[in-house]
Amino acid sequence: MALIFPRWTNWLPLLLVLGAPPAGIGAAVGVWYFGAPQFTDVGYSPEQPVAYSHALHAGELGIDCRYCHNTVEQGAAAAVPPVDTCMNCHKVIKPESKRLEPIRQAYAGGDPVKWVRVHMLPDYSYFNHSVHVAAGVGCVSCHGRVDQMVEVAQQEPLSMLWCLKCHRHLEENLRPPSEVTNMDWTPEDSPDFDPVAAAAQLDPPEHCSGCHR
Repeated sequence: MALIFPRWTNWLPLLLVLGAPPAGIGAAVGVWYFGAPQFTDVGYSPEQPVAYSHALHAGELGIDCRYCHNTVEQGAAAAVPPVDTCMNCHKVIKPESKRLEPIRQAYAGGDPVKWVRVHMLPDYSYFNHSVHVAAGVGCVSCHGRVDQMVEVAQQEPLSMLWCLKCHRHLEENLRPPSEVTNMDWTPEDSPDFDPVAAAAQLDPPEHCSGCHR
């Protein structure tokens, strides 16, 4: 009687048994590595309901970050500005612009503008903007050169490893607190500032409860 399958197929069950664990481990490692924030989150740039250019407002016009995100020095979150803040200028500047119609409608008592959040942390992670701003961590360290972005995109992974790296080498991201919103600041601009000494006084937490409360 002729064989239906060649003899080498007798080894297939053994090969499957021996090969399944390495294949499973490889798949898990692949998902763990390529599913990390540096691959999934960096570059995220959602479409917003109103085209707002940070390159124009923060860059060309030089509007300080804190004018719009006015809770960043006192609270945990950097508040999204209300339409009242927008209309402080746009009552006079481009008051008839079609692009600004959603802003005008919201200001007149309509539905609020539903901005899409770009930088997001898990609910189980605690982060306080005011603590970092007071310490002298510049906006650019976490958000990149927002003053050059027409559409804001996430520049850093904001992962646990990324945060811990900063806490362990804090001197690399410190500047005088008065310069936190200065996107062009360099250490040469503040020769009397010692980031190593400043980092030693801060002693940021590296234990779990520092961020998971």
